Amino acid sequence: MSAVLPPDHPPVPKQKIGVLLLNLGTPDATDYWSVRRYLKEFLSDPRVIETPKWLWWPILNLVILSFRPQKSGHAYAQIWDKEKNESPLRVITREQTESLAERLKGEDIVVEFAMRYGNPSTRSVLEKMQQAGCQRILLVPLYPQYSATTTATANDKAFEALRTMRWQPAVRTAPAYFDDPAYIKALGDSIREGVGKLDFEPDVVITSYHGMPVEYLKRGDPYHCQCYKTTRLVREYLGWDKDRLMVTFQSRFGPTEWLQPYTDKTLEELPGKGIKKVAILAPAFHADCIETLEEIAMGGKDSFMEAGGEKFAYIPCLNASPGSMDHIEAMVRRELGGWL
Repeated sequence: MSAVLPPDHPPVPKQKIGVLLLNLGTPDATDYWSVRRYLKEFLSDPRVIETPKWLWWPILNLVILSFRPQKSGHAYAQIWDKEKNESPLRVITREQTESLAERLKGEDIVVEFAMRYGNPSTRSVLEKMQQAGCQRILLVPLYPQYSATTTATANDKAFEALRTMRWQPAVRTAPAYFDDPAYIKALGDSIREGVGKLDFEPDVVITSYHGMPVEYLKRGDPYHCQCYKTTRLVREYLGWDKDRLMVTFQSRFGPTEWLQPYTDKTLEELPGKGIKKVAILAPAFHADCIETLEEIAMGGKDSFMEAGGEKFAYIPCLNASPGSMDHIEAMVRRELGGWL
């Protein structure tokens, strides 16, 4: 005997599988208040800033948020997609989502994306997916290398939203893919293609990863080791000599020691060592964003050329390229095993 729903009960949607791509986030605009809201949420995350709250709160609210939004807003304005009036990160993540949805079309799978900080929020998208009938959802943090500051906090935000749902879907989380053969192939092919298009031969190719405080490494974060493994595997895939591909770390913040060697210092020092032609990429990011387009492609180039460099090239992130989407599709299909 089937259950009879009360007259005012909303219809129960057909059960579907959901895939949610998770990325870091972006302000909604480049003005002071939009950037301030974003930075406040980002820098208030205890996964990102592990300083005790009683010490960090006045520094953040009385000092950093007084001047940082103007500086960051100016940086965002340099790379803003004026046609779509969005940051490149949101534009590219949407492109990845639409491409994946097209590849999975016909399998009754709902593909969405959400941001850990800013919009579309993880909570709003999870609620939308649940209402659409997604009772099995795969969370896919788009961070090749695992870190508590990225992968873990993205999943945290999803779990926080799930905790309040009465009808909670079953959830899986995709692991970091720093050594996934499909990812290594996509990254290696993008480097080979990027270098092949240049009008010069780089003396060295730099893989610049987002940095983190050394203290996080000491507390057990595996990110540092995974970055070096990614570069080693890519170098082996390309068949390059050890000295052709190097590792650096960018985007340090505050007075504490961060993972070294620092990207900015390295770019300033290389010309003095006779290395005056470089290409650089940022394998910790699966989509171009402010840290790649403004900090590296613009600021890094300026620093290198002012120090005596002659040729500088930035190789874009994998973004929504065919190779990138081949990897994401393969990863998602693997992680959906048993659900499809």
